[in-house]
Amino acid sequence: MDTRQLRYFVEIVAQGSITRAASTLHVAQPALSLAVRTMEERLGTRLLDRSHTGVTPTEAGHLLARRARRILDDIASTEDDLRTLGRDPVGVVRIGLPGTISGIVALPLITAARARYPRIAITVAEAMSGFIADWLDDGQVDLALLYSASPEGGAAAELLLEEELAILWPGGTPCPPETALADLRDTPMVLPSPAHGLRAQIDAALAPLGFQASMSVEIDSYTNIKRLVAAGYGASILPLHATEDEAARGELAISRIAAPGLWRGVHLLTPGNRPVSRAQEAVRSLLREVVADLLDTGRWTGARSPA
Repeated sequence: MDTRQLRYFVEIVAQGSITRAASTLHVAQPALSLAVRTMEERLGTRLLDRSHTGVTPTEAGHLLARRARRILDDIASTEDDLRTLGRDPVGVVRIGLPGTISGIVALPLITAARARYPRIAITVAEAMSGFIADWLDDGQVDLALLYSASPEGGAAAELLLEEELAILWPGGTPCPPETALADLRDTPMVLPSPAHGLRAQIDAALAPLGFQASMSVEIDSYTNIKRLVAAGYGASILPLHATEDEAARGELAISRIAAPGLWRGVHLLTPGNRPVSRAQEAVRSLLREVVADLLDTGRWTGARSPA
């Protein structure tokens, strides 16, 4: 296989159609079909399932597409690094951020990168942590800030800070400044689903107290959790910094969790299965600086340095 065939295959999988891939690549459709058949014959396995609606990768096809993206990215990064050696780094750096982190980190990071590294383009992808971990492993993002330190794929994780979780109530609720987790027994709760990392942490904190959260609504969206709490569907637990605006407007009331509180780490993850380009290394260092500045200036409310 050569890089041309790999590039063709990655685009076919991305488009879900040989016809659409031919259009985006500006290559004749028979040439793409021939490239796929040649790879299937060489590898001795079917890579695509064909139907009247398009194509979907087989298990082998998924594996090839994932590895091909890494190979093509490595080649592009190597070429960029060699061309710009001795000059400012250049390239596209893709960063995966959960919504609550993106809301506070994305703007200062992009601003700092524009000022210091004008030839680096930053792309931010927002999603739940589990999706971002998969993207990092698949090579769809180059760096990530996550609440989990141990995603699949052997990524290197660096703990940057710990953020405080707080209890949310509907605005106007006469709640105390601090509430013990034990006081949430029988309180209707609006929380993410059990597959979500935050929910797993909350469940683990409540288990020693002898009860489970009394669920009102399960929804994997921080924005909608806040809206549902404000609308009176129940209480919730979210990062303190993610509730500031709504609390200031009176839409939410906040209780901090009684000592020792509930905290979760924010980790900078770098893939361990592929080289890091000069542009990625520059942005990784800049991410550390931006997060440290947000911590030092108090703009990341409820955050503290790692113990």
